[in-house]
Amino acid sequence: MKMSWRDRFRPSGRRPMTCEEVGTWLQHHLDHELDERRSGRLAAHLEDCRRCGLEAETYERIKRSLADAQPVVPADAITRLREFGERIARGDGPVE
Repeated sequence: MKMSWRDRFRPSGRRPMTCEEVGTWLQHHLDHELDERRSGRLAAHLEDCRRCGLEAETYERIKRSLADAQPVVPADAITRLREFGERIARGDGPVE
């Protein structure tokens, strides 16, 4: 994103975040770990920059997917692995 001379000298004294800065802070922003000022600057960049906005949307979808995923019960996984090993040892074919 190219910065105009107006952007460099905004009354607030804050220049817009660059794509590189967004890359550094994006995960912290999505985890709600940033202070309000930095989070606001990052959100403003996401609104203006399609590439960074799409990256943020992708990360949000991944986070939702992981949060919705059903946990694997370790005991069940061990039981299935043990049964698989026993089938191989017996020479059985694949389970259909």
